[in-house]
Amino acid sequence: MPVHRPATTRRRRSRTRLGITGTLLAALSLLFTLPSAAHAADATDTPARGEAYMGIGVAEHDGDTGTPPAGRAVQTEGVDVSSHQGNVAWSTLWNSGVRWAYTKASEGTYYTNPYFAQQYNGSYNVGMVRGAYHFATPDTTSGATQANYFVDHGGGWSKDGKTLPGALDIEWNPYGAACYGKSQSAMVTWIRDFLNQYKARTGRHAVIYTATSWWTQCTGNYGGFAVNNPLWIARYASTVGTLPAGWGFYTMWQYTSSGPTVGDHNKFNGALDRVVALANG
Repeated sequence: MPVHRPATTRRRRSRTRLGITGTLLAALSLLFTLPSAAHAADATDTPARGEAYMGIGVAEHDGDTGTPPAGRAVQTEGVDVSSHQGNVAWSTLWNSGVRWAYTKASEGTYYTNPYFAQQYNGSYNVGMVRGAYHFATPDTTSGATQANYFVDHGGGWSKDGKTLPGALDIEWNPYGAACYGKSQSAMVTWIRDFLNQYKARTGRHAVIYTATSWWTQCTGNYGGFAVNNPLWIARYASTVGTLPAGWGFYTMWQYTSSGPTVGDHNKFNGALDRVVALANG
């Protein structure tokens, strides 16, 4: 026979279930506001070592206000890529008018790009003039040591008309203090050691990729490298703005991180024959 429980008992059990459910919801709400959960979320803002790429701090520090107007001057479209792009559709980029490319080869002395061969050789195979870049970490090892690591892991050069000189990507530290814990004079010394060693190994002056605001903050706007080292300026705006001291013009301009097919798009300050001229030295 069915058991008929008093209405008061049924109401008491219903309130008990509601109380348990409310307690669980409150506990879940508290979990998402605990410091440990907040720190876990914040931790995702710092990339793992090796995940840095050209312009990783440009939009955050300098903003991203647009792209350059078309037809300002004779310029040649280029891209830069890293492991973030994986296997790149080089034919698509070529058909869109891209004629040169830089591929991340290395970072510090602890990382090489696992997609380097597909990216470096793939751009070459579709007809592009291509080069390699190194993401500098001046707080881990010396400039000369990192230059050697770069050359030994894809950053070399050959006079074939299709290989650009290596580029030093020196910008905001994605892993810590913006200037890697170095004084302005110490930073200049680190950069000089890298450039001198790269020149000794390859016979070429490396390209310097940077942003004016970082360069001013971390080198004191040092102008001594402008004589020999081509400038690759990063600024996501309709103009390049003020250049770092010493350089009267830029050779390359990274103007956006949201371009078609590959995010980072660039303008070479000249026609394709000038890209080839830089490749040949």
